[in-house]
Amino acid sequence: MENTTWVANHTGRSDFDLVGLFSQFKYPALLCLVIFVVFLMALSGNTILILLIHCDAHLHNPMYFFITQLSLMDVMYISVTVPKMLMDQVMGVKQISAPECGMQMFLYLTRGGSEVFLLAAMAYDRYVAICHPLRYSILMNHRVCLLLVSSSWLLGSVDGFMLTPVTMTFPFCRSRVIHHFFCEVPAVMKLSCSDTSLYETLMYLCCVLMLLIPVTVISSSYSFILYTIHRMNSAEGRKKAFATCSSHMMVVILFYGTSTYTYMLPTSYHTPEKDMIVSVFYTILTLF
Repeated sequence: MENTTWVANHTGRSDFDLVGLFSQFKYPALLCLVIFVVFLMALSGNTILILLIHCDAHLHNPMYFFITQLSLMDVMYISVTVPKMLMDQVMGVKQISAPECGMQMFLYLTRGGSEVFLLAAMAYDRYVAICHPLRYSILMNHRVCLLLVSSSWLLGSVDGFMLTPVTMTFPFCRSRVIHHFFCEVPAVMKLSCSDTSLYETLMYLCCVLMLLIPVTVISSSYSFILYTIHRMNSAEGRKKAFATCSSHMMVVILFYGTSTYTYMLPTSYHTPEKDMIVSVFYTILTLF
């Protein structure tokens, strides 16, 4: 309500205009169709994966439990951003209200922050499975798994609760046009008529602190994993260990890389076009 008042006082309106992804392309209808197909594949693929893991007792182990949570986060993320983007393109509507923008921002920040910690938990799980296989069932019991997952969701929501209210209470008295296809923090901050340099510095420090523990856990886990794999005598064992970790590492590199670009690089490195392309990678493509 406070932000809506600010907006109304400074601009006479309480909504924003999203430029969208399609205005950058020559054939927007074709791109809309492609994204719709990708959306259906990602949504159905992750949903089927969750159901299969739930129904098959042989898959009730820590690794697949974490995969279920990751799929749930992916479903949440793509559902927050893509349906509205596609619907706006079909209906020819580009407006998004301030409360809706804030909710969208909170949900994707929560999901993004949660995945940062969940990927670290998955790396630790792979470390225990490869480096301490005989103690795996003890070190990764059900209680530990629940603690790791609940902590990931909780710590991720802290990110959303911290950044969303501050971002949405800035006075927006410039153009109401958000050069993005959803309400991402850097894109919304560019509309503020006040100095945001201090907030950008605090956001950078927040991201560094939030990434410090997960990056340490992931790098340490994979260092021990690589050392253990190097000492394996069996070529088949090394191949199996690499196969277990390769997909996880690809997601880590893509997700952490795009997040670092978006939230940790100075604004001078950003352009609306680059930001939208990078966002496509971690809102849609990482879901596969």
